[in-house]
Amino acid sequence: MKPLHATHVDMSPVHARASTAPRPRAAPKKPRELDLTDIDLNLLVALDALLAEVNVTRAAERLGLTQSAMSHALARLREHLGDPLLIRGRGGMVLTPRASQLTAPLHHGLMELQRALRAEHVFEPATAVRSFTVATRDYFAAVMLPPAMALLGHEAPQVDLMVRHVETASYPSLLETGEVDLAVVPSHNEAPAFLRQQKLFTEDFLCAVRRGHPLVRRGLDLDTYLKLSHLLISPQGQGPGIVDLELAKRGLSRRIALRLPYFLITPAILERTDCVVTAPRRMVEAFSHHHALDVFPPPIPLRTFDVRQVWHERFENDPAHRWLRGLVARAAGVNPGVSRTPRASRPVRIPQSS
Repeated sequence: MKPLHATHVDMSPVHARASTAPRPRAAPKKPRELDLTDIDLNLLVALDALLAEVNVTRAAERLGLTQSAMSHALARLREHLGDPLLIRGRGGMVLTPRASQLTAPLHHGLMELQRALRAEHVFEPATAVRSFTVATRDYFAAVMLPPAMALLGHEAPQVDLMVRHVETASYPSLLETGEVDLAVVPSHNEAPAFLRQQKLFTEDFLCAVRRGHPLVRRGLDLDTYLKLSHLLISPQGQGPGIVDLELAKRGLSRRIALRLPYFLITPAILERTDCVVTAPRRMVEAFSHHHALDVFPPPIPLRTFDVRQVWHERFENDPAHRWLRGLVARAAGVNPGVSRTPRASRPVRIPQSS
């Protein structure tokens, strides 16, 4: 009997321990399947601002609301979606995975809804009041914005342009989310199928040095070119330029004295140094009109590249967008009705530097 009694006694502490053990955590709530009839459209607009700004105060300012009103909207969104959406991180608020997943499709959906409600069957530039966002680099902005703005002032005085700097690799996502309306970029062969594009012009290269350069008085041959210090414009900030690749084919190299990520400071540097730059023709020609520079063809053959305007397929037949594309095409000196391709063609890939 003792073993049975012992067994009974030994069970007591087990029961005591079991009664004080922490209860297992409840399974996390699954995201609610939201019925649009249960939510105010203004909440989705607030959510779009919150996801873009990742900050309650800035989101409120963006929509012209008080911080209290935006905080209340966030609380309602959390309840509707069953997710905190914004949580505190080391450097401030951060998006939850659910919020990150919502960002692009929500913004795209709201833009499509706005377009549908606007119902612009005809776009009248002379009376239109709106803005467009164009993504490009400083080179294309310097070459094309002056004529584009002159056309804009004459034809559409109440239409505004916002220009956003962009790298070649990032513009497809900006077009897809609707953050930009149009991109003007060097063409390459990896554009997604949802993009449409039009060739604006083909660009080649020129070299420039300061006027009266002591080594370039009789022209710029290859030997002189290799003796000079070079200024390399490299938006990516690293890697060889197209010139370096061509020189390497001949077993040659050059000294790069200065590497820059942008074009517009180039003429000021050239005027005060003995450097040479090899850059796109239109940029060099623009420099030479306003600065004391001598211009020469490159002493080695360099591949040309195409410059294109690119847009998302959903804007293909939008009247306002078609007008914008025509404006950019005319600023580039081409007929806006030609050379449109349904998706990326296969022009020569160019390096991101020169």
